[in-house]
This record gives sequence, C-alpha cells and structure tokens, in this order.
Amino acid sequence: MGVFKYYNFFAASFVSGLTQLGFKANFGTLQVVLPVGISFYTFHGLSYIIDIYKNRIRPERGFINYSVFVSFFPLLVAGPIERATHLLPQILKKRTFDYAKAIDGLRQILWGLFKKIVIADNCAEYANTIFNNSAAYSGSTLIFGALFFTFQIYCDFSGYSDIALGTARLFGIDLLRNFAFPYFSRDIAEFWRRWHISLSSWFKDYLYIPLGGSKGGIWFKVRNTFIIFLVSGFWHGANWTFIVWGLLNALYITPSVIFNTNRNNLEIVAKGRYFPSLKDFFNIGITFSLTVFAWIFFRANSVTNAFKYISKIFSSTLFTRPNFSGMEKAVPIVLLIFIFLIIEWIGREQQYAIENLGIKWYKPLRWAMYYAIIVAIFHFTGNEQQFIYFQF
Repeated sequence: MGVFKYYNFFAASFVSGLTQLGFKANFGTLQVVLPVGISFYTFHGLSYIIDIYKNRIRPERGFINYSVFVSFFPLLVAGPIERATHLLPQILKKRTFDYAKAIDGLRQILWGLFKKIVIADNCAEYANTIFNNSAAYSGSTLIFGALFFTFQIYCDFSGYSDIALGTARLFGIDLLRNFAFPYFSRDIAEFWRRWHISLSSWFKDYLYIPLGGSKGGIWFKVRNTFIIFLVSGFWHGANWTFIVWGLLNALYITPSVIFNTNRNNLEIVAKGRYFPSLKDFFNIGITFSLTVFAWIFFRANSVTNAFKYISKIFSSTLFTRPNFSGMEKAVPIVLLIFIFLIIEWIGREQQYAIENLGIKWYKPLRWAMYYAIIVAIFHFTGNEQQFIYFQF
C-alpha cells in the first residue's frame, strides 16, 4: 500500500519541500497502475494478522478458507472492511440456501444499483462540470456543485456497499453494515458513527484504542482524535486535499470530545415518528452543511482550488439564480435526489431504505415500485461519469 499508493506522494512532497528551501533534488516516481481497492483489502488482511497477534482468533490452517476470507469478491473492491472474527466463522460453517435471505439480498442489491447508477452517476456528471469549471459559475451554482458531489459520494460508496452486502447474503453470509443514513445525523460524532462504519470501527480498534483511546486527559483524547482523522484522510487518497478534509473533521468533532457530548445522539433521529423536532431538524441542517463544506476539499484537485471554490461561493454572485446552462437534466436530478431523500427518511430505521418499504402493500403495488426502480436503473445505465473509489 505504501509503495503503490503513497511513494509518489511522499517523493513529490519531499522534492517540493527541498525546493522551497533552495535545494535542488530529483526523486524518480513509479509509473505503475494503482491496484483497485488496495486500501480495502490491505486493511482487511491487516485485521486478520493483528487479531492473531492479540490472540482474538486462531490462525486459519485451511488455505482455501483463508483465501476465501481475503478475496471474498463482493467486498474486494469497495468494502466493507471485514474482520476475521466476523467473516471467517461464517465461511467455516456449513450454509444452506435461505430463500427469504436471498430475496432480502436481491432487494438490497436493487437499492444499491439505484443509488449508484441513478443518483451517484448523474450527480457526478454535474459535480464534475461545476468543479472543473468553477471560475465560470456563480456562487449559487457552486453550492449546487458541492451538493451534487455530496450525494454522489454517499450514493456511490453506500450503493457499492449495499450491492456487496446483498450479494454476500445470496451466499448466506452477512457482512458488516457500512452506512446507517449518515446525512440524518444531528452532530459530527453521530455522522462518523453512521458513515463508513467498517473503517471508523477499524481505526477505533486498531489505532485509537492502542494509542490510549479515551483513558487519558482531555488533550490526550484530542491528540488521538486528530491522529485518527488525519490518518483517515490520508487513507482516502495521497493528496493534501484529503489531509485537510481529515483535519476539518477533527476540528468539527473536537468540541464534543472536550465537553464529552460525542455520545448524545445514539438513536436514529425521530425514532417512531414521521417528522423530527425543530431542534433535530436544525441540528441535521448544521451537521449536513458542515459536511458539505468539508466535501469541497475532498473533491477539489488541490487545496488552492478548494479555497478558490469556497471564496467564489461567498462572492457577490451567491444570491444570483443558479446557472445550469449546458446541464439540461440538472433540475430533474435535483427532483430525483429529493425523492431519494424521502425514501431514505421513511426507511431510516431499517438496515437499508427499502428493506420493509411496500412489504405490506397490495402485491401489484409493491412490484410496481420494484419495476419503477428497475426501469430507472436501465434508463440511466451507461451514464457513469466517475468511478470514485478507484483512488482508494
């Protein structure tokens, strides 16, 4: 992982630093293709080795069983990051085909495909256009660009995870849940309990706790929190933009660490109710806005470009009408996102949005919903603009 993903970054940064000091240096870079999903299966394999070292599991003697654990295809490219303590026992035990579990898996695959193909790929088209030509757009349009990317990255990544979990369920295997409706979070701490859960828990178990966790004083906990988020940013990509993104999230969550409020919101928002309270609605809006702001750094090609993008948002053009010239389908996509959010809100207490949606409906109505999703998927198939997690 260090060679393939980070060598060029460190070499270029070292040369740049020496140049700033007035020295001339030249380090060769590697002209190699980054293996797809290297960050996922590296951490996946590391958990196995560390758990053996910590005596949490015994080494697996069967080569086939170990190979299945390391290269289990549904999760290989885009996660979730599995643990040997969770996946290996399921591989070792005898499994029989479970019709109900298979149907549930197909339903989750369907929803994952909808998120990836219908929402993420279309949002990518407009996010790319706006971010790549940000100087030509007004501040209000740039806000829409940030929002498009916000839903692109969520639906891209969580869509892949849904497909992985659904596919594994066809084989009688339950993978770790990776997303739990993070954009309905009421604070940043809750957001990180619901976003990329397998990675967050991996860092907690294998980095945060070994560093001392929350056992020390306030500044000790703050230090560990910053380390976790900076490493998390660096894990996502070899670019300073990811490190700044991680630093921003560390700053966001620091007040809750200092005042010990990071576990205030453990239950899903408005559980058992149709609508959130005004306080919850306000907190969701604040948390979502902070998240969107941080995503700008994640998406930008450089830190400089990110600051230019942000400064343009707060320019005099902020209150002008958004300009979607050349992006004729942008408005329908905004409506699709709105419908998607309604469905996610309705199903927020489930493992995935449509797990129980329509189960009690008249059967033709339920199948009409499934066919509508399928038609939407086929309609937008072939419109993929960006394979986000290739860089991971």
